[in-house]
Amino acid sequence: MINKNNYIGYQGIPGSYSEEALKEYFGENVQTKNYPEFLGVFEALNEKEIDYGVLPLENSSTGAINDVYDLLRSYGFYIVGERNIKVDHNLVVNKGTKIEDLTEVYSHSQALEQSSRYLKEHPNWQLIPYKNTAISARYIKEENLKTKAAIASKRAAELYDLDILAENINYNKNNYTRFIIIGRNLEVSERCNKLSIIMTVLHEPGMLNKSLQIFSDHKVNLLKIESRPIIERSWEYFFYIDLEGNLEKNNLQEVLHLVKKNSSYYKLLGNYQKSEV
Repeated sequence: MINKNNYIGYQGIPGSYSEEALKEYFGENVQTKNYPEFLGVFEALNEKEIDYGVLPLENSSTGAINDVYDLLRSYGFYIVGERNIKVDHNLVVNKGTKIEDLTEVYSHSQALEQSSRYLKEHPNWQLIPYKNTAISARYIKEENLKTKAAIASKRAAELYDLDILAENINYNKNNYTRFIIIGRNLEVSERCNKLSIIMTVLHEPGMLNKSLQIFSDHKVNLLKIESRPIIERSWEYFFYIDLEGNLEKNNLQEVLHLVKKNSSYYKLLGNYQKSEV
């Protein structure tokens, strides 16, 4: 369980949305370690360098972050919590830069996509995907060139002493990213009201519908289904499913047992408290 001596890992650097999610979930006074790639967080958790990891899983505008879904399955860790973070992107630049000076814009590919309508107003800019929004902000600060801009948070602009040329440039003004908290162990408490599972079904007509019917028959509310290809088997898929419930209440374990019997592969990914937002 979570305590003040835990180390929490996240992808990116200070000023990233992942760091914001971490602080909202764990509070300000926690020990943190940051990693340049999503894989680094999983490896650190596996090697016990950290006790929990914070990772983005999906965005309300651009959908799933597929690398994290795939790593979650590969490493077998559990989701122990989640936090939805409002994401407002800003065009940030070095001091004294004017919009007509710009030729290049750096940011994470999802941030570029979420800001695509604004960016299309400037067709001469070269859009360059980068590891992370905050890393992009730090990079243009280090380069100190008026031709370069980044898309990042206001906190990143403050941390790296950058000006904001344009605020809230994401096209969806209700732009949220769902971050998950992962740990090595399954953690279940009275407050848990959401589950995540991963499953595959036999490649036969009606098998997926049969599995989903089990939830319907037992009045279990499904929140989301996300499919990811099985690399070794063309046109077959892993199904990531979010649903409401607590493993210690009602007949949920019995329902999941029926789903497991109807699956060719099944794993419980976690039981945790749903984010309020």
